[in-house]
Order: sequence, then structure tokens, then C-alpha cells
Amino acid sequence: VQLQASGGGLVPAGGSLRLSCAASGRTFSSNAMGWFRQVPGKEREFVSRISSSGVGAYYADSVKGRFTISRDNAKNTVYLQMNSLKFEDTAVYYCAATTSSRYPPLKYDYWGQGTQLTVSS
Repeated sequence: VQLQASGGGLVPAGGSLRLSCAASGRTFSSNAMGWFRQVPGKEREFVSRISSSGVGAYYADSVKGRFTISRDNAKNTVYLQMNSLKFEDTAVYYCAATTSSRYPPLKYDYWGQGTQLTVSS
């Protein structure tokens, strides 16, 4: 099972970017998926999660109103649309998936390799 995150890059403050995370090896259409981020020297922090159907979504306060999570179960892919980016959004972004049907999930079982977002001030 692999989660392949992509779409990171260098963006000016106020800009937008969309991250993608494609899963392979198994389908996660019945499972929640999420996004986390980490800055060097700090703990990984939760960004957003989405239910298996895509109806339920939850965001960290720091990104609420600016980020939107979505998924395409036919493509086994989850997305994170990031708007109004701020310097403090700079981090490595990781996607994650749980094998449990529970929502919200208690833990995530699979993690992507991370994609770097750098927001220039």
C-alpha cells in the first residue's frame, strides 16, 4: 500500500495550491483520510480529515475557511485545496489513511511520503 502525495511547491503569500494524494495497493473508499503537516523541529500537526463518503470534513482552526479537503473515490485520491496561503503554512504536508471504518478515526495506518509547501512572505 502506498500513498503518493504531490502538488507541493513555492507559492507567494495569498496564493493557492492544491495537493493530491493517490493511494495504491488497496482502496480507501470506505475509510477516512486526512492531511497533516510538519515543520522541522516541531511535532506533526493535524490539518484536515474527510469521511469515506466525502460528506464529513473537519479542519484545524488554523486552516478553517482557507483549506478545503475533498476526495474522489473512483480515483482513490484525496485532495487539499489551499487558498489564501500564509507564511506559517510552510511545512511538509503528509496524507494519511485509516483502515478502520470508524469516523472520526482513532488513528491512521498509512502515511504518504510528504510534499513540501513553501509560502514566501
